[in-house]
Amino acid sequence: MPQSIAKAQSRQKILIYGENYAPEKIGVGRFTGEIGAYLADRGHAVTVITAPPHYPGWRVASPFRAGRYASEVRDGVKVLRCPIALRSDMRGVWRLIAPLSFAVSSAPVALWQLIRFRPDLVLCIEPTLFVAPVGLLGRLLGARVLLHVQDLEVDAAFAVGHLKGGFLKRFILGAESFLLRRFDALVTISKQMRKRLIDKGVEAGRIAIVRNWVDLTKIKPLAEPNGFRAELGLTESDFVVLYAGNIGVKQALEVVLDAARKLVDRPNIHFVIAGDGPEKERLQRDYGDLKRLHFLPLQPEERLCELLNLPDLHVLPQSRGAADLVLPSKLGGMLTSGKPVLATADPGTELYDVLQGVSILAPAGDSAAVAAEIDRLSAEGTHPALGDGRRLAQLFARDACLEQFHECLFSNEALPSLVYSSDGIPR
Repeated sequence: MPQSIAKAQSRQKILIYGENYAPEKIGVGRFTGEIGAYLADRGHAVTVITAPPHYPGWRVASPFRAGRYASEVRDGVKVLRCPIALRSDMRGVWRLIAPLSFAVSSAPVALWQLIRFRPDLVLCIEPTLFVAPVGLLGRLLGARVLLHVQDLEVDAAFAVGHLKGGFLKRFILGAESFLLRRFDALVTISKQMRKRLIDKGVEAGRIAIVRNWVDLTKIKPLAEPNGFRAELGLTESDFVVLYAGNIGVKQALEVVLDAARKLVDRPNIHFVIAGDGPEKERLQRDYGDLKRLHFLPLQPEERLCELLNLPDLHVLPQSRGAADLVLPSKLGGMLTSGKPVLATADPGTELYDVLQGVSILAPAGDSAAVAAEIDRLSAEGTHPALGDGRRLAQLFARDACLEQFHECLFSNEALPSLVYSSDGIPR
């Protein structure tokens, strides 16, 4: 066993520093929460500095408070929560103010933990990169400092219009490159995101890929009647199209809802949007006249498997501008449910490459193509593009991905750029 990996078997002091953490149910907070719990279960002493749970709705629910410091122990992890500035309309510059406010409020806490806790490893989470300057100070105290890139937030902010301006873009991208190059190693979730990081100046040998995962023992095909159909007044013969997850700009749900409008004369086709996010109220207002459109709140963990078994078809839309800036974490759950998946992705994007031959693919932004594919599948019940999604879902197996992540944290050797399974599918 290499010395670096052997070291990982001993008890290490680990500081995780990021805006999102459990009990957030989806997105970065969910995965970072599972990382923290996994590391604690492996015997490491883990402390987390984070904000109160607020994603995907950008609202903080009781007993947490957006403007207060608090601490708790969750799954064997010491969690320190710091204030964050939020408002109901989290668009434009507020998508910059919120993470910046957390970085400012958490900086004294992080500095104190670096000095008092003296971690062996500091793991910063992007988003948000605003925490990086303080996190990188851990190197001065002998800590190994890594960055987990879940979202290329700077690129995405400009791509979807949250930030604008040529000078501002050049300045921020320059600062981003400076910070990225100072981490000992980076872990990201897709090969296209890895390529982007290389383009930003990070050495290829310091970037690893670990996919976001899904628990294959909890999400699986179900044979029994689905409770959500009864609650929504749907019959087994109704064709249900489901989107479940964050409802934001990057998700481009207008493409799906415009397709629903084109299929308004198909009485057996129903669309269900389950989740929360800053665009939900607007979509409910703009598309509320559609009779067979159903909105559901974000569902509890115990009903997630049942929800993912509700549809005849999952839909996974993405904004063309944000393609390859993030690989949707919801993909693993969709695939492992055993239901067909329709994704909007253009050739050359990673989502297209991963799903080609397994799922239905339509051009990004093309609501007519999405409507045509839904209409065909609802009428025929089969589709020539459908393969074995459950087999592909093995790439996102929770235990394997977390073990890979654990090894990346402590390896002092060149990190693997990409691992291929025996059938050639990129891991």
